Amino acid sequence: MVVLPAENTLIVRYGELSLKSKGVRDIYEETLRNNIRAMMDSRHVSYKDVRRDYGRIFVDAEEGAGNIGEIAEAVSRVFGVFSVSPAAVCRSSKEEITALCAEIAAAGYIGAGETFAVRARRTGNHPFTSNEMARFCGDAIWRALSEKGLEPAVDLTSPDKEIFVEIRQKESFVYTKIIKGPGGFPVGTQGKMVALISGGIDSPVAVWLMMKRGVDVVPVFMDNTPYADPDTISRVLDNARVLFSWAPGRRHVVYSVPHAEYMEKVIENCHLKSRCLLCKRSMFKAADCIRRRIKASGIITGSSLGQVASQTAANMEAEIYGLSMPLYHPLLSYDKQEIVDIARMIGTYDISTRPSGPDCTIVPEKPEVKAAFDLAVREEALIGEEILDEMIRKSVDDAVVYIFEKDGTIIRKGPEERKNSEERKNNEERKNNEERKNNEERKNSEERKNNEERKNSEERKEEA
Repeated sequence: MVVLPAENTLIVRYGELSLKSKGVRDIYEETLRNNIRAMMDSRHVSYKDVRRDYGRIFVDAEEGAGNIGEIAEAVSRVFGVFSVSPAAVCRSSKEEITALCAEIAAAGYIGAGETFAVRARRTGNHPFTSNEMARFCGDAIWRALSEKGLEPAVDLTSPDKEIFVEIRQKESFVYTKIIKGPGGFPVGTQGKMVALISGGIDSPVAVWLMMKRGVDVVPVFMDNTPYADPDTISRVLDNARVLFSWAPGRRHVVYSVPHAEYMEKVIENCHLKSRCLLCKRSMFKAADCIRRRIKASGIITGSSLGQVASQTAANMEAEIYGLSMPLYHPLLSYDKQEIVDIARMIGTYDISTRPSGPDCTIVPEKPEVKAAFDLAVREEALIGEEILDEMIRKSVDDAVVYIFEKDGTIIRKGPEERKNSEERKNNEERKNNEERKNNEERKNSEERKNNEERKNSEERKEEA
């Protein structure tokens, strides 16, 4: 990225945040500011300050660091950021603004024979309008370029180059480029959800889209080994690392839930055509079990209407018939190419398409695609709903948890380690509760003693 003279501040714009009430906007802006810091820290990008001014966040580079390009690249990946612009800063006077515009234009930004335009906007009270300032700057630029023999020309409709001026109360910003961000809301502002994730292309994109909407996502992988490629978990974890890189500065978790035993029960007792239907339904149940345990508010899927057998409209109805859980399908109306394009953009496509073994070896040759709404319930009755639900709970109990620490390290915890960790946590909580109880009892005892002493003292005074 070419850095023009004096570019040392990044303007950060956001879209939907500005529509919120003041109280909500303050919370969202502070979350966004913290997420911006976390993104730069995770990429080892130095900066001086991240400050808020109404409707904007500004990131100041360190004096002489010359890394405004790195700052822009990092911040443009933060969810909630609509766009960013590296800018030069001056005081909000006509003289300083016009001089800065002329300096930038004459430094090589506008070449010989190129047309240009100045776009100015202002907030606050100033002795000039936005259009007047645009004309002032245009005149200064034209003179500076003419002195260099570059024959400048103004074109307000379709210029070769544009210079933008943003005038605020005390300081003004001059910039030449607008870099698009992902938009949406800052991660963490819309609560927590679990997401069913596989080694394929679609589900990581669904996770990314919900992260873009401000959701803190906990991926859940249903491990069908030996009926699926045992290396799928490596693709899942690699994709998770890429996804979490879009929301650094927080501790992330991935669940890997054993699913083969459940499917063996289905294979033994249920009709072949219903296998995919029951598989997907059990995944929803497992995800919901985890959702309730971690107090998440929804379940995200990578379903795209009509893409595979389990994603026809009829089957999607049958899969959740009789169940009560909040499901989110961000890809429902996307076609495959749209999903692939997003996967390439966010960095998960190459991982999802790595050479691997078969995704699933128990898919029937002709799966059910137009299931009756109650088919899954009738099929489950062949085994027994209570038996299946207990198998789901046991699978979740036996899940392996991969913890992605803030520094990028991954900690693997099996069921025994998790159990011991939970016991230690519970013991610590009991110990803390006992200490609080003892402290409260001591405090009450001292208060009773002091009250008794005051009462006795008052009685002695009355007797005297």
